[in-house]
Amino acid sequence: MTSFVDIEHRALQSPSPVATIMKTPKTADGANKLAPLWSLHLLPVPLVPRLRIETWRAKSQQHHADNELGVINHSNRVPKWLGAMATERSLATLLRSLQIASEPEDAYALLPTSTSFLAMLTNPLNVTLLSSQLLSAQAIWDHRVDLQTCRRILSVFNTAAVGILQNEASDEPRAPYTRRGLDREAWVKAVINGADEKSPRWRHMLLLGGVLLGFEAQNRQGLSQTLRSKVESALVRATQLALEENAGLNSIDGFAITMVLNYTFELLSDWHRSQINYDRLLPLMLHATFLSSEGLGSAYFVGAIDREIVEGRALKKFGWSATSVTYQNVKDILSRPLIASLGPLSRLIAHAMENVTDPNIVSDGMSSINDFVRTLLVQWRQNKLSEVDASEETEFLDPESLKSTISDLWRLLRSIMFSVVIILRAVLGRVLNDRVLAADGVAPFIAVQSLHILRNLYFITSRTGQSSSSQYSFVNLVAIDILAQYPDLAESFLRTIRPIEMGHIPQHPLERCLDLFFLNTSEHLALALSPLANEELIIAAATPYLAAGGNNRLLEIFEAAHSVVLAVFSAPQNADITAKYLPFYVDNLFTVYPHNLSVRQFRLAFKSVVRVASPPSPLASAQPLLAATLIELAHERALTASSILLPPSTEENALETPPSLSEKSGVILAIIDSLPHLLVEDLDEFLPLTARLINTMNHSENNNTDSQQQQQQQQPDPILRSTCIDRFWEVLSNGEMDVERANFCVAWWSTRGGRELLLFGDHYDDDSQLDSAAAVPEEPVMSGAVVVDVARESKL
Repeated sequence: MTSFVDIEHRALQSPSPVATIMKTPKTADGANKLAPLWSLHLLPVPLVPRLRIETWRAKSQQHHADNELGVINHSNRVPKWLGAMATERSLATLLRSLQIASEPEDAYALLPTSTSFLAMLTNPLNVTLLSSQLLSAQAIWDHRVDLQTCRRILSVFNTAAVGILQNEASDEPRAPYTRRGLDREAWVKAVINGADEKSPRWRHMLLLGGVLLGFEAQNRQGLSQTLRSKVESALVRATQLALEENAGLNSIDGFAITMVLNYTFELLSDWHRSQINYDRLLPLMLHATFLSSEGLGSAYFVGAIDREIVEGRALKKFGWSATSVTYQNVKDILSRPLIASLGPLSRLIAHAMENVTDPNIVSDGMSSINDFVRTLLVQWRQNKLSEVDASEETEFLDPESLKSTISDLWRLLRSIMFSVVIILRAVLGRVLNDRVLAADGVAPFIAVQSLHILRNLYFITSRTGQSSSSQYSFVNLVAIDILAQYPDLAESFLRTIRPIEMGHIPQHPLERCLDLFFLNTSEHLALALSPLANEELIIAAATPYLAAGGNNRLLEIFEAAHSVVLAVFSAPQNADITAKYLPFYVDNLFTVYPHNLSVRQFRLAFKSVVRVASPPSPLASAQPLLAATLIELAHERALTASSILLPPSTEENALETPPSLSEKSGVILAIIDSLPHLLVEDLDEFLPLTARLINTMNHSENNNTDSQQQQQQQQPDPILRSTCIDRFWEVLSNGEMDVERANFCVAWWSTRGGRELLLFGDHYDDDSQLDSAAAVPEEPVMSGAVVVDVARESKL
C-alpha cells in the first residue's frame, strides 16, 4: 500500500528544529507508485545559532510582560526568526508529549494545543509533520478506539480549518512579528500531505473530512472550485482504499468510514458521489448503524430497561429513574456520533440502496433491517412499558418519568422508526424502477419483508399516526399494492401475522396493536383474497372488535374492524359471505349506536352497507329488496330514537369538531347520506318518508325525561331540523346523484310537492295545499272506477 508523503523529522530526537525530508514511494520499475495530491518542494529548515537565542531571551521575556499589560514595545521588537524558533520549540515539545503520553486522556488533553498549532504554524513542513503525528500517535491509537476518539481527531482539523478562515478574515491589529499562519491553499496542501503511510486509510478520511467540513460546511465556501474538487477527490479516493482495506464489519475503521461520509456526504458533488463503491459501503453502514456497539446495538437496550422500572412507594405508579444505569445507557446511545445524526445517516443509507449495482445486496440489507426490528419488537415485549396502553399512561406511570426518561426513550424509538421508513422508501422506489428487483421472484418478497418491518415497528407508528408521515404512507401502500398482485403470497402473509387469539380481544396492549396492523393491512388485501380466506382470516379477526366502541383504548381498532368488514362486503367475489354476515352486522350496528358508536361512525357505516346492497353490486342481483329494507330499518329506528343531544365526540381522528346531534338526527342523516345509492323506484318511496321524518323533529318527544336534564342536553328542534334540511338539499343538488336519479329528484322537488313537504310538512295551509295538489297530475282512471287509497306497506 502506498502513501501520499513520508515525512521524517529529527525534532523527535532533538530539541532543536531540523530538516524535513519528503520521500515518494517507488514501484518495482522505479516509477512513482502513487503521487501525493500535491508535490511539495520542501527545503531544509535553517538551524538558528543557540547564541542568538540566548541573546534575545531577555528581550523576549520583557516583551511578553509588556503584552500582558497591554503594551507593545516596538523598540524591543522580536525578529520574525525568533518567533518561528519559539513556535518550533513548542511544536517539538508537543510532538514529544504525544509520543510519551501513556494514557489516552493525556493525549486528548494535547488536542486543543494541536489545533492551535495547526492554525498558526508558518512552515508547511511542520504542519505536515503535526498532521501525520495526529493520525499515527500511539498514545491515541494504540488503545481501544471508539468513534468519540475519531470525532475528536476530525474536530481538530475542522477547527483548524475554521481558524485559518478566521485568521484571514480578521481585521484586528496585530504586532508586526505576529504570524497568521499559512494561506489557505498552502495550508490545505500541507495538512493533506500528513496523510501518509504511517497511518491507515480510514484515518486519512478523518483528516480529509475535517478539512472539507472546516472550509465548506455551513455554506462557508472557503475553497476555490479547483481546490475543493481536489479535496473531494482525495476524500473519495481515501474512502475507496479504506473500503478495500477494511477487515470486517465490526471494526472501528468501518464505523469511522460511516461517520465521515455521513458528515461530508452533502458537501460532495454528484460526480464524486457516483465514484463511491456502494456495494462495499452499504453492508458496512447497515451494520454500524443498527447492529454495532457504536450504533443501536441490535436494540438490546430496550429489554434491559425492564429491570429498572419499579413501582414507587408514594404514588404507587411505575417509574424509571433518571439516575438508573439503563437510562444513562439510553442517553449515551442518543449522544453517539452515528445516532445523533441518524436522519442524515438514514438518507445516506437510502442513497446507497438506490445505487448499489448488485440487487442481492439490497435483499441482504432488507434482511438485516428485518432482523433488527424483529429483535426490537421482542425486546419491547419484555419491557413493562409495553403492558401500559397509551390511553392509560397517566394512570399507571409516574408523571416525572413520563416527562423525562420515558419521553427520551420514545424520542429514540421514533428516530429509529423514521430512519427505517426512509430506507424502505428508497428500496421500494428502486423496486418500481429496477427490472431485476421488479421480477416476480423478487418484488413480492421485498414487499412482504417491508410489511413485516412495518408490523414490527407498529407499536411506535401507532403512537405517531400513520398519516403523520407521507413516506410511511408511500412505503405501506406500495408494499401492499405489490403484494396484492400475488393472491397466494398475500394470503400466506396474512396467515403469518393473523391475531394469536383469533375471536377474542387480547389483554396485552402490544397484541392489540398488532391486531390493529393486521386489520388495517387486510383491508387493502380483501379484494385479492378468496372468499374462504376473507371469512377465515378477516371476518373472524374483526368480529370481536365490532361491538368494542365506547372504550377509549379500543377506539381506533374498533373503527378498523368496521372498515375491514365493509371492505370484505364490498368485494364482488364475496356476495355469499356478505349475504351471510350482513344481517348480523346491521343488527350489531343498531345495537352499539349511539353509546358505542358516534354519529359520524354510524353514518359512514350505514351508508357503506346500503352501497354494498345496491346495484351494481352482485348482492343486489340476488337480493334486490335489501337496500330498501335497510332504509326501512333505519326509518323505524328514527321514529323511536331519542332527541336528547349526545355528548360531544372525543374521536381523535376527527378532522374537526362536529356539531352536537341527537340519536334521531344521526339516523335521519344516515338515511339522507344513503339516498344516492337507491333505485329510482325506491327514491319515489323514501324521499317523502325522509321529508316527513325531518318534520317530526318539530315536536318534542322527551316528555318522559327529566326536565332539568332535558334543558341541559336538548337542543331546540328547529336547529337540528335545519341541519337535516341543509344536508337533504345538499344531497339533491351537489352532484352526489347520477343523472337519472337527479332528474327524478328535480321533478319530485318542483312538481310533485317535495319542496312543500320538506319545508312545511303534511299540514301546511289550505291554499298551498290546493296549489300543490293542482300541480301534481292525477293518475288516470276509468269513469266510475272505485279508487282505493292503499296504505304504504312496510318491507320489514
